Amino acid sequence: MNKLLYIAKRLVLGVPVILFGLTMTYVILYLSPFDPMTAILGRDSDPQTARQLAISLGLRYPNGDPVPLWIQYKNFLIETTTFDFGQSWVVTRGQSAAQLIWERMPATLWLGTWSVAIALVLGIPLGLYAGLRANTWGDYTASFGGIVWRAMPNFWLAVMLAGLLSAGGLLSFYRGFLIPTDVIGTPAALGNLFGSYSLGGIGIPVPNPYNWAVAFKWILPAALVLGSSSMGNEVRIGRTAVLESINAPYIDTAKAKGLSERVIIGKHVARNAMIPLLPVIMGEFYLLIGGSVLVELIFGIRGLGNLYLSAIFASDVPIIGALTYVFILILVFFNIAQDVAYTIIDPRIGLEGGDD
Repeated sequence: MNKLLYIAKRLVLGVPVILFGLTMTYVILYLSPFDPMTAILGRDSDPQTARQLAISLGLRYPNGDPVPLWIQYKNFLIETTTFDFGQSWVVTRGQSAAQLIWERMPATLWLGTWSVAIALVLGIPLGLYAGLRANTWGDYTASFGGIVWRAMPNFWLAVMLAGLLSAGGLLSFYRGFLIPTDVIGTPAALGNLFGSYSLGGIGIPVPNPYNWAVAFKWILPAALVLGSSSMGNEVRIGRTAVLESINAPYIDTAKAKGLSERVIIGKHVARNAMIPLLPVIMGEFYLLIGGSVLVELIFGIRGLGNLYLSAIFASDVPIIGALTYVFILILVFFNIAQDVAYTIIDPRIGLEGGDD
């Protein structure tokens, strides 16, 4: 019950954060040079048509008077928090913004999931290995690799890798290796990851192994680029955390009790090393899922990051506001997940006092 209360308190504390984020979003959009009438109708629009459009958008009353700013702000909060994002102005004019986001979300989630997986599967073990083998060639190699991956800008690595893997590139054989795929664009197999198996008249989703393989191989180069800097962070911080844990007094106590090296590393060193790594990992979840703008653009992936950039260039305010709200929700969710995960990893963080 205490854990449920703890989670409930974190959820309640997330509400002001969401409201503050939406308020700042509204202020930025209001102060920005975005002009709804120009974006939708063009610069040579008819004044009467522009006036009717302003009325339909809730910017003016039918008599032509401007709607007060505080009412526009209230309507913005109500519509956004209830996921009533309206329709796209420019990107796909007339289409529901919520529907457009829903269509683009699978590509971003697929890219973000594998980016995080690559960073975790490679970064954490390498960091632990470097810390456990400090000042050896294995440590130097892992640390140097982490520094190099961290130092390479994502956009540069994306351009280089896309060029090497494209037709005529040095690594173009990758596209035909095992399963013929491309590396640019959005894999069509994403729409058919699951088939349907009928059991007693009830359709049960069943994974389609071939489509999973195609979608994974297609997205792997972009995921490697997006997860590269995160992997470097985890190697560096993981190594430092392991070294601090190994030299802690409780490790000497564990050795004095006769515990095996495997138990000491698995139960004490690795678990305590995860404490400083946890905020890094949770922060990467948000950055990888919500911050893939350049990678999606370079690899031609029709995801949320690509959509966000297109909406900004086209002054499509409904799409900008909707995506900003989605990213704020993602950020708050991962922050709450981080707080809960702390209580699982570190028993010293109690739930009785809430914030203790």
